[in-house]
Amino acid sequence: MHNALFTSREQLLEQMSRGESLHWDIVIVGGGITGAGILREAARRGYRALLIEQTDFSSGTSSRSSKMIHGGLRYLAAGDLKLTRESLSERERLLKEAPGLVDRISFYFSISKGLFPGRWAMAVILTIYDFIAGIRDHRYFSNRRLGEKFTGLQQQHLNGAAAYSDAMVDDSRLVLRVLQESIEAGGTAINYTKAGKLIIDNNQVQGIVVCDLESNQQRRTLQLHAPAVINATGAWADRLRNQLNPEKRIRPLRGSHLIIPHQLLPLTDVLTSLHPDDKRGVYVYPWEGATVIGTTDLDHADDLDVEACISDTEVDYLLRAFNVQFPATPIDRSHIISTWAGVRPVIGSEKSKDPSRERRDHAVWSDNGLITVSGGKLTTFRLIALDALSAAREHLPEPQPFTDETVFTTADISAEQLVPDNPTWGQRLLGRYGSKAKAILETTPPEEHLRIANTEFCLAECRWAARHEAVIHLDDLLLRRTRLGMLLRDGGSELFTSLEPICNSELGWDSARWQQEVSRYQDIWQRFYSLPGRQPQKR
Repeated sequence: MHNALFTSREQLLEQMSRGESLHWDIVIVGGGITGAGILREAARRGYRALLIEQTDFSSGTSSRSSKMIHGGLRYLAAGDLKLTRESLSERERLLKEAPGLVDRISFYFSISKGLFPGRWAMAVILTIYDFIAGIRDHRYFSNRRLGEKFTGLQQQHLNGAAAYSDAMVDDSRLVLRVLQESIEAGGTAINYTKAGKLIIDNNQVQGIVVCDLESNQQRRTLQLHAPAVINATGAWADRLRNQLNPEKRIRPLRGSHLIIPHQLLPLTDVLTSLHPDDKRGVYVYPWEGATVIGTTDLDHADDLDVEACISDTEVDYLLRAFNVQFPATPIDRSHIISTWAGVRPVIGSEKSKDPSRERRDHAVWSDNGLITVSGGKLTTFRLIALDALSAAREHLPEPQPFTDETVFTTADISAEQLVPDNPTWGQRLLGRYGSKAKAILETTPPEEHLRIANTEFCLAECRWAARHEAVIHLDDLLLRRTRLGMLLRDGGSELFTSLEPICNSELGWDSARWQQEVSRYQDIWQRFYSLPGRQPQKR
């Protein structure tokens, strides 16, 4: 049922079709960071745990965040000490356990004249922030020094900036790494498998019906039995829960982003500025060799069965934020490489409330053996997982004792040993793949180790993902296992010639399947990762 990295999907589904592997301690629905975190904690406790994901792992919110592992400075400013303390503690844990995947970066919060927070208020907030994190890292930058850091920044309306540190991540890769750890600890995870009706007996959930969405035969429907089903579907959480409880608690909020070439604004740090129209904070930051502008924060009223995409209004909003800050080098739509939009699962309070003021902590509900968890932050996924398992505890057998609470096992090789002539890249590989990074380089030809264009990705990673990481479609490979489809123009079509033989040899595709996948991928990219223009259709 397990290969070197990921569960063999076909093998597991075949076993289930024969009546095997239908009984579990826990079935987790949802393959984003919350579901992956729950599987990690369940596996280390010895539970027989299965995670199912309707589309691809991390295909929802967890590949479409702002890519920040942060302590939540705004939550501290709002007086939420508990969420800030938890976030900072988890941030430091992730920086320590997964360097190369989660990396510290400086944030510069530009201080607008006459607006709150001013220089001294920020100094007080950041002193408390650093104290909670156990570091001393904040400082003040004058306009002159800020201009040296961010060339071309409009400074007339500014009174310098407050600088502090948080962290950046490849969010989808974080999910894949947590799943890798989970499966190596005995967990099981399959994608493209849809949750259907809950199985209820004596008013208690006893399992769930699932459907294989990728079978060549007629779609297989299977009954899985488990005393606890954990609903970790994020923005979609109300749907499964509403089979038992009519309450609507999730407020979907959309955050959209633009990617532009690094050379248009070469950055090494994050700049936060207040938008000239609504005074919301907007970030400009480096990510994966490109520059990102984000984010918006809007109620997402569109059909959740259609992937989220940026609107024309959001494109204009983000371009204006950038051009007001950098008037000497204005950008327009022609400069945009790609876009992305994610739907945050926020626990709603009152519908009239400003979306940006909704709390970002998580909530757990228990309904007769269905445990629903939603909300929360990327940073605190481990704590969210522990809360979900705690709520399921009464339905579960005794857990196995364990002592090691780390999320990520330490690699058995150093970055210097892995890539002696480029240990920085070696650390990046270790952060993303753990000890498997060595096998990636050893089992692929040297010419596939060359970095692709201005990115840090290489074809060896594409081959490894196709071979070992449950790739079903081309978009899995280009949008989530790697981010090449977001970092290269036209969705990375320049790579198709190189990728076709890799997919053919590793995935067994023929030329007809390759063309089918290219067509599917380009349609997805055009509708959801490019500029607005085409009408979205249901997946």
